[in-house]
Amino acid sequence: MKSLGNGILAGALLCAMTAWALPQDASTSQSTTTTTTTTTSDDTGIKGDVKDAGHATKRATKKTYHKSKRTVKRGVHKAAHKTSQGANKVEDKTETAPQR
Repeated sequence: MKSLGNGILAGALLCAMTAWALPQDASTSQSTTTTTTTTTSDDTGIKGDVKDAGHATKRATKKTYHKSKRTVKRGVHKAAHKTSQGANKVEDKTETAPQR
């Protein structure tokens, strides 16, 4: 489980750094988009960009962690339920020896 979390974190960092390294130029883009950030950082330039990328990575990592945790939990519960159903079927088919 720890290696899954490390892999997710590494992927999120890679995506964030790739997005930071490839900024969109307004002259090559036909449409302009406005991005609103929730951080209130007075830093401008590269330091502010790196901070914003770090915050975005943190949010993405937490969101991915919670989604994967929920999916794994659902899978485990479904497997336990099916195991219980199978055990009940076997129990119904098993004959007990008569007591003397």
